[in-house]
Amino acid sequence: MIAGILKEPPGENRVSLLPEQAEALQKKNIQVWVEDGAGINAFADNDAYASKNVKVVSRKELLLQADIILSIHNLSSEEIAGLKKEVLLVGVYQPLYNTTLMKNYAAAIATLCSIDMLPRSTRAQSMDVLSSQANIAGYKAVLAAANAYGRYFPMFMTAAGSIAPAKVLILGAGVAGLQAIATARRLGAVVEVFDTRSAVKEEVMSLGAKFIEVAGAADASAAGGYAVDQTEEYKQKQQLKIAESIAKADIVITTAQIPGKKAPILITGEMLNSMRNGSVIIDIAAATGGNTPFTKNNETVKYNGITIVGDSNLPSSMPFDASKLYGKNVMNFLSLLLDKDGNIQLNFEDELIKGACITHKGEVMHEKIKTLISN
Repeated sequence: MIAGILKEPPGENRVSLLPEQAEALQKKNIQVWVEDGAGINAFADNDAYASKNVKVVSRKELLLQADIILSIHNLSSEEIAGLKKEVLLVGVYQPLYNTTLMKNYAAAIATLCSIDMLPRSTRAQSMDVLSSQANIAGYKAVLAAANAYGRYFPMFMTAAGSIAPAKVLILGAGVAGLQAIATARRLGAVVEVFDTRSAVKEEVMSLGAKFIEVAGAADASAAGGYAVDQTEEYKQKQQLKIAESIAKADIVITTAQIPGKKAPILITGEMLNSMRNGSVIIDIAAATGGNTPFTKNNETVKYNGITIVGDSNLPSSMPFDASKLYGKNVMNFLSLLLDKDGNIQLNFEDELIKGACITHKGEVMHEKIKTLISN
């Protein structure tokens, strides 16, 4: 049995498994291979892998021979077509947005487990890549904002005069939002937070931020930390509340996404026009369209004196720690799939395996993905 670690595409600095994490697989009599240069951007070069008895090979050799393939991002259509039959792939493949690729994996007779689809449950916490990476994203979003903002974050009182603290508005109090609150508060900012879920109010306030409440939100308790579609009446009330706060904000961090759909527009052009010159928006939802009408993923846009940074891959900017946490999530998930001798055993009665497994034995298994494909 061979487990292979692929190199990620340009722009992604993380790696699925660091050298020291490979030892757990080797104890199960699994050979571990790594693509040449896969860990360089995460400060793990070929020598570091070789020192842990991990074989460094070409991408072509790995794809042809590995029984288990670990990658954060999807393979290309050409690579999928050439995969070894019944290979197991584990990564963050965003099947809700990549239904065509899911059909390709099924046609290649590959078993694909996308761990971003794991049910949000207590048992799944140790495998929750969305949370481990969102925590980093929230932290880095604030640092990116501080770097782009032309003024201080904290209040300063000096002989030359006083500087007022920055006013930060955070839209979404999931894992990323909560970490953003904590980081902004540590830097001395005054923080306001909006979220459709009133249940997070206590957490927000415990971190020293003000919670902006709008009555009448749809229940989002089953949405896995994501936003859900709201009624038009609620959206109107929501926009009025956000408009009041955004006109006073110096920094806005947006995190709202809806699984399988375009991110909701929370900041309209009119709201942007009310912000003062020099303000900064960090849009973490950029990969799914963004929370402003002008967001562009992986780009910084200037609009009316406002800097809009679209970046859904902030964890990549902290590659070592992000890879370490990601690798731990992957190893915890693999423990469900591998017996003590390292053989792959898929128990589809297990809700975690069932929730993460998208394709198997030539079919798309996941009901939600099947529905999306049929539509």
